[in-house]
Amino acid sequence: MNRLSCFLITIALIVGSGNAIWEKNSVHFKSSLRPGNTLRIRCTSNDDDLGVHLLSPGQTYDFSFHDSLLKTYFDCTLHQGPNFSFHASFTAYKSGGGIIRYGKTNFWDAREDGMYFTHGQEAPKLEYKWTHV
Repeated sequence: MNRLSCFLITIALIVGSGNAIWEKNSVHFKSSLRPGNTLRIRCTSNDDDLGVHLLSPGQTYDFSFHDSLLKTYFDCTLHQGPNFSFHASFTAYKSGGGIIRYGKTNFWDAREDGMYFTHGQEAPKLEYKWTHV
């Protein structure tokens, strides 16, 4: 009876701490555009369409998820400027098939010259310039 109790307690602790062990991945967007310039974001994956989100300067939008056993990705299209005439399309998150990541964070910062990226430990670097539509 002691062994069964210890086993059940161990299983309960493992299941109960699952959220801490299996932390979700996340993607964060920040608008560092000039005042009056709205950022429009739309992200999709093979399974999800996260809809359209509008950010004023200084606002953020983020979402979190678990990797699937297959490839996990989120492709995003962003627009800004007069009549949303400048855009950038890119993969905001991608995992390798068969490699499941936990707690990975991608930070994207929309600035006047383009989209900057960091994982959070280093300074953001320009990854994509805006294209005029």
